Amino acid sequence: MVRGIRGAITIENNTDAEISIATKELVQELILKNDINPKNVAQVLFTVTQDITAAFPAKVLREFADWSYVPVVCAVEIPVPNSLPFCIRVLMTVNTDVEQDEITHVYLREATKLRPDLTLTNE
Repeated sequence: MVRGIRGAITIENNTDAEISIATKELVQELILKNDINPKNVAQVLFTVTQDITAAFPAKVLREFADWSYVPVVCAVEIPVPNSLPFCIRVLMTVNTDVEQDEITHVYLREATKLRPDLTLTNE
């Protein structure tokens, strides 16, 4: 089956370093919590709020072993008034036998406010 795995994280400053660190943290947590093998990933879609312009979150996947053939794209979120600022979101499309209600979606830092019903707590 093909499943979507969601996640989000926030940053405090619009810098290349901070975007990279946060994106790496988010992707590592998604991989760990869902036992993701890049051979089973169909695509990864990153979106960012309009206040994030210093770097593409997608470039971080090049740092992960075996992820070079996974299609990745970045896009800008719709600028909805009062939305959470400095937010990086991700949607991974993955081939898996895991049931939809067993997927662990990962929301970190201030992004936990986006989906408190799906929030992974940092332990």
